[in-house]
Amino acid sequence: MSKDAPLTPRAKVLRLGAIAAGLGFAAFALAFTAGWLPSRALSPSVIVNTQESGGIHAGFRRAHAKGLCVAGTFTSNGGLAGLSSAGVFGVGSVPVIGRLSTAGANPTAPDASSPVRSLALQFALPGGQQWRTAMNTPPVLPVGTPEKFHRQLQALAPDPATGKPDPARIAAFFAAHPESAEFRAWQAGNKPSSSFATTRYHSINAFVLVAPDGQRQAVRWAMVPDAMPEPLGAGPHEPDSLQREFAARVGSAPVRWAMEFTLAGPGDATADATRAWPESRQRIVAGVLEITEASEQETSACNGINFDPLVLPRGIEASDDPILAARSAAYAESLRRRAREHRQEAAP
Repeated sequence: MSKDAPLTPRAKVLRLGAIAAGLGFAAFALAFTAGWLPSRALSPSVIVNTQESGGIHAGFRRAHAKGLCVAGTFTSNGGLAGLSSAGVFGVGSVPVIGRLSTAGANPTAPDASSPVRSLALQFALPGGQQWRTAMNTPPVLPVGTPEKFHRQLQALAPDPATGKPDPARIAAFFAAHPESAEFRAWQAGNKPSSSFATTRYHSINAFVLVAPDGQRQAVRWAMVPDAMPEPLGAGPHEPDSLQREFAARVGSAPVRWAMEFTLAGPGDATADATRAWPESRQRIVAGVLEITEASEQETSACNGINFDPLVLPRGIEASDDPILAARSAAYAESLRRRAREHRQEAAP
């Protein structure tokens, strides 16, 4: 593979903005339905309208529009059974439907060019319960409230004169938000891998495990790849290079990730996704995700799933993070718009 060419300051700012934008939509949705938004001026419609300022691709998700459906199983080792009553953590396996995707609203954009990747999953638990989670490559967010996220989207909106984001406006936004320091440090050192299969994905937001005896434990989690990563070269890359590589890989052997939970300690912030927890915190591997199938999203089951992170089974609850409340409402608004566009397309 060819070596990565150094980025210019302008390109670094635009790349930082693209990463933040990809995370941002994945980070707004629940606050409106939970009553955590300050007013109707910041409704899900307003947020999604701002997200659409760069153009609309009818029928596709408003963020992470380009994706690949996957399916397989999650096999729990029982390591979290004492911390959560959720059926997914009992010893045994449950079926999983998922989606691998890249950030951005354009479903035709080259997937290797996106700085953010996502792994979304739906676990089918015993008794008909479900657990849905949408994870991204960065371990933290650049901002921690719905209001700041909306200002972030506005800063990233294309300049009408050029049709592209304004690097000076993006740089000013991050300069005005020092809480983005950990995110910016991650971005500066991040080297994307050459495969979805060798990428690490993070829950970013905190959740709460509820034990059978009622004890509560705040956690974050990550999907840690079994395969060793290789850096993504400078290219050129085919438009669907990541999708094709993954489909070929899973066609020859299952792809696996370990699901690793980090337990919060005293003083760890659960309401602020801009701050990582100390590396010294206890970690527990709860089991292994094994993906055995990959298929095009337009004709597969994952396309109709809203990977709302607040679809939670008994034994897992949302934390006090206001961004969690922002994500669900925006996801729902995006789904409503997609459904309306599909109905209009099918109408005689």
